[in-house]
Amino acid sequence: MNIRGGYAFFLSATGVVLTASCGYAAAIHAAEITQERLIGTWTSPAGTSLTFSRERTFAGSGFGEVEAMADCARPEALSTGRWAFYARPEGGDVSVPHETATRGHDLQLSFDGDATCTVWVYLYGDAEDPAMCPTRDPDDGCPSGGYLKREEAASGS
Repeated sequence: MNIRGGYAFFLSATGVVLTASCGYAAAIHAAEITQERLIGTWTSPAGTSLTFSRERTFAGSGFGEVEAMADCARPEALSTGRWAFYARPEGGDVSVPHETATRGHDLQLSFDGDATCTVWVYLYGDAEDPAMCPTRDPDDGCPSGGYLKREEAASGS
């Protein structure tokens, strides 16, 4: 093999490794959290706020700033909906939003004002200090200011 052929082989092998590894980026940094850890208010520096309830509903604001909702009709007008963790049904190979799952690495938001508007939210970090990112593809990462962190309940109240 000449130098030019060796260089081409190296570049193609590197491309295969990078392509394969990038597909696992979200899985490497994924956090599995429980429903109890999800319940509460999560906010982003960009001004998005989500409050999750035990009844699997949520209320929020600032959705017009969420890039993952760009395909939704009037995301700035949406404020409530339902949430569900993704889980694999018994015997299934693919995770789907499951209303009875009590923990997960990612979840789906379905909005009351637009039945066609659903958003995938992946959880990253660790279970003690997780963050979430509404996204179309977790391998794309979150835009600056797009991560939401859980607000801890005020102590002594």
